[in-house]
Amino acid sequence: MVKRSKIVIFFVVLIMIAALIGATTEKIVKGTKLGLDLQGGFEVLYDVKPAKKGQKITQETLKSAVEALNSRINVLGVSEPEITIEGNNRIRVQLAGVTDQNKARELLSTQAELTFRDVNDKVLLDGSDLEGNGAKQSFKSQTNEPIVSLKLKDADKFAKVTKEILAKRPQGENYLVIWLDHEKGDTYKEERQKELAGKKPKYISAPAVNEVLSQKEVMISGAFKVEEAQSLAKILNAGALPVKLKEVYSTSVGAKFGEKALSQTVKAGYIAVGIIFLFMLLYYRVPGIVAVLTLSIYIYLILAIFYLMNGVLTLPGIAALILGVGMAVDANIITYERIKEELRSGKSVLSAFKAGNRRSFTTIFDANITTILAAAVLFAYGTSSVKGFALVLIISVLASFITAVFGTRLFLGLLVQSRLLDKKPGLFGVKERDIREL
Repeated sequence: MVKRSKIVIFFVVLIMIAALIGATTEKIVKGTKLGLDLQGGFEVLYDVKPAKKGQKITQETLKSAVEALNSRINVLGVSEPEITIEGNNRIRVQLAGVTDQNKARELLSTQAELTFRDVNDKVLLDGSDLEGNGAKQSFKSQTNEPIVSLKLKDADKFAKVTKEILAKRPQGENYLVIWLDHEKGDTYKEERQKELAGKKPKYISAPAVNEVLSQKEVMISGAFKVEEAQSLAKILNAGALPVKLKEVYSTSVGAKFGEKALSQTVKAGYIAVGIIFLFMLLYYRVPGIVAVLTLSIYIYLILAIFYLMNGVLTLPGIAALILGVGMAVDANIITYERIKEELRSGKSVLSAFKAGNRRSFTTIFDANITTILAAAVLFAYGTSSVKGFALVLIISVLASFITAVFGTRLFLGLLVQSRLLDKKPGLFGVKERDIREL
């Protein structure tokens, strides 16, 4: 006798899941962030070098550099940068959606080490004397010229510095020279000659000091454009890098290429999943229908997990997702083949279902564990794109295990327990002539 309650529960559960998927899919798809290879952008790999003599590059140093880079990237307006530490002395930066790679490269690699020096290049003040987030772009009151204003921690210290500079006025050397990223070998006198010749000097500006100034706010002017002054203020607020970065490799991906890659990958995914669905329906009949349901839930679950993790989807990630579909199908096939073997042996549908699930579990579990171990090794030792592939693969395998094993048991179990499939082995893809009598 058919148990209608089981069929009702089957459809109620199915409708509830369908309603959840329908209500949230659009938000998840639109909210999933795309990687560099899917929307275009800029990628650069840096060798990390000591900023000061005797400095050692440790994991803590690298983490500090990553934090500083994150602050600078906010200036570019990139919401989801990928910054990864590779090995003991490399940092990879991926900026999806960035089109001006020259600006990005300059912003990332500059030390942003501000120093105030005298004409003999003696350091009088540096970045440690500035208030945090105290730089801002403004305009000179008389000329409306764009400037950068800074807040100092100690007005008395600035008074001492200006007093020292003022003492050199008789020699005509009463200039406070402001440098950004002063390098070894740079001199004010040499750069001053360039300026007199009409060339742009390396220093930002060199204002004359004509009186002792006891104040916390300092103005920097240097024939800035508004955008340049804004960028300088933001860089100074982001802070100096604790290390030096040497570019090893860089590449850019155009937005059109990214869109084309995404379109082709999604198309390939549709075709692959469609073929899998068709095969399962034709070969396994009713269990095939359950497989299509659980695989659909699996795909939704992967995207939902990625969305909740705030992950960035890349081409390797999509490849891992589709590979996960294969793993989920494999788990379904193992279970269904076990059930078919039990049916061929002459067992009832309910007995075959229970025995098939029990005997297939260990095989599925072992296959998934070995895949997870391989993916874990890739994640531990791979580069950024390989790590992304490995992470999605691990999530995919776990999700496929849940949906293929427990989802199948739930949906197919309800149909079997309803007695609707009793004495109908053909609905499992088993021919009557292949069944052996007990």
